[in-house]
Amino acid sequence: MKEGIRINKYLSASGVMSRRRADSFIISGRITVNGEKAVPGMTVDGSDEIRIDGRLLEADPSSEKKVVIAYNKKRGIVTSTVNQGKEKNNIIDAINYPIRIYPVGRLDKDSEGLILLTNDGSLVNKLLKSSSGIEKEYEVSLDKEIESRDIGKMEKGGLELVPGRKNKPCRIVKTAPCKVNITLTEGINREIRRIAEYYGYRVMKLKRIRFGNILLGDLKSGSYRELSPKEIKGLIKGSL
Repeated sequence: MKEGIRINKYLSASGVMSRRRADSFIISGRITVNGEKAVPGMTVDGSDEIRIDGRLLEADPSSEKKVVIAYNKKRGIVTSTVNQGKEKNNIIDAINYPIRIYPVGRLDKDSEGLILLTNDGSLVNKLLKSSSGIEKEYEVSLDKEIESRDIGKMEKGGLELVPGRKNKPCRIVKTAPCKVNITLTEGINREIRRIAEYYGYRVMKLKRIRFGNILLGDLKSGSYRELSPKEIKGLIKGSL
């Protein structure tokens, strides 16, 4: 095996795609290295010709500046990058950032608020690993007043929201008769909506207002800002 780094890590560090997606592309035969199909576990470096679906990869993990941005997603924007260029409401096309970036996790289409995007694949892996326990806080509006006894039940967790996986305890603060702030430490798909539905409530509006040490603050809907080195350092510290 040649010296270098594994191809999935190389692509992730280059800001092209996550390691998991790279593995999928490799298995599907969509990536070539020096004219040959890539194989899982192979190593590459900056001297190799890497192509994805026939297109030459020009990114290099050693040369590209690492950036993290905070974006205030509008309701209706899709955070998955699968249909980039095909759907006008795709998050990457909506932001139109000058370099390739991708979301840190997801925020479903019907939700709005804070989502982070970066070209640093290693940071994404740190922030999304199941053991990180990074807090994510949401403002939630419900279709009716929430009962205190239901808040207590919701906070305990333990619901099998997806097959074979129970949700962790969360923190809930009632801010108005039909409004709560919910803080989670995991990322089950549509978790808050599933919890609310289980106890007989319907989510009317959901906005993420915090991701770890990063606050949505007064960032306008549809706008983004780059995080400072100090904020990024805080994110990394919170994921350890």
